[in-house]
Amino acid sequence: MEEVEVDTIDENLADVSQVRLSDVELPFKLGERNSRLAPLDSVIQEYIFHGKMISQQWGVTEAMIIGIGSLSIILGTWDLGIGEIASGGDYNRWGLYGDEAGFLHVNDFSLMLALLSIIAWIGFFALLWTRFPLMRENLVWLTIATLAVQLGFVVSHSSASDFPFGSSSGDFAGFAIGNLVLIFLAVIVVHRAVIETRDIHVEERHTHPDPRVVQKAWSDHSLKAWSLNLATWMIFLNISSWAGAHAVSPRPPIENDMTLYVVIYALFGIISMALLVHVLWYPQFMLGAAGDRIQSVRAREVAGEFVPKKASRSQGSCPICSADSVAVRSQDGSIQVPCSNCEGNGSPGTACTECNTIIPARISCRECGSSTTVMSHFSRSEAW
Repeated sequence: MEEVEVDTIDENLADVSQVRLSDVELPFKLGERNSRLAPLDSVIQEYIFHGKMISQQWGVTEAMIIGIGSLSIILGTWDLGIGEIASGGDYNRWGLYGDEAGFLHVNDFSLMLALLSIIAWIGFFALLWTRFPLMRENLVWLTIATLAVQLGFVVSHSSASDFPFGSSSGDFAGFAIGNLVLIFLAVIVVHRAVIETRDIHVEERHTHPDPRVVQKAWSDHSLKAWSLNLATWMIFLNISSWAGAHAVSPRPPIENDMTLYVVIYALFGIISMALLVHVLWYPQFMLGAAGDRIQSVRAREVAGEFVPKKASRSQGSCPICSADSVAVRSQDGSIQVPCSNCEGNGSPGTACTECNTIIPARISCRECGSSTTVMSHFSRSEAW
């Protein structure tokens, strides 16, 4: 029998502190103070878990990625002692090629820093590519989304240097198109791919006849905090891109000091890089070393891969004669057995929904008459 690879989140946690998401206890619960704040407890629990895992799993590689990314931004924005950005440069020269290219007529020190910044950017994405192999395809989409947002703000600032202040409706075209590309690639493509891969992963590798075990597996693989960090990355990327374009948009002579916008660009850019590392790291950490790419169900179907169909319910079968039983298991793992006294039903050991009769934990087969536990009616078909 072919050996199935162990779930990385199980493997990693087994090597460290045996802590799972469902095992994390909150020091305080907001739900106890106000019931409307109860949903926040699960989010806080996930962030605590992420913090624990980051402290245990991140090392030199992650520090190097964030460090090189931060260096690429700092080198690209450095102007102290140069004055190239502060003066606005010669706006009559532009381009990268030719004797009159603006890139070749900047200050020598500024040109050196720009080249070093480009090298650092290449190193940053190269490290992300090698460190997170399961997220390579999604890294490409997020990189394209990043460029689209930055280019969108440049286009908007090209016609309105003080964008969004004093801008016409047409000036928002670049900003709108850039963010539509960002939303499509980050939410529709990347977020959906991770969520659907997580669903397939849990359904295939964590199936169990006991619904409580299944529910615990879903809790351990929750992606609320990851989704919030992806949304935060999108917001911070917009702030950084706007500040960067805003800092260089004034036409010479520049009368206002644009240092604040440069600082905002660098600060939010560095935070965005750290968030990007987390966005790429957590799905790979959670979904494991199965070697499968993280893709949406639709992408798997186009690629010709087998995609297991979600069953809304499964019928139990007698463990003795394999005849269909009256027990039914729903998609969330809960088992329902019809009541013997009325038309209601309920889970084994709980009260009937109609007459409050306790649903027995054993049922008799209608074919062979054997009395077996309800759990045994699902163990054979779901064994691994």
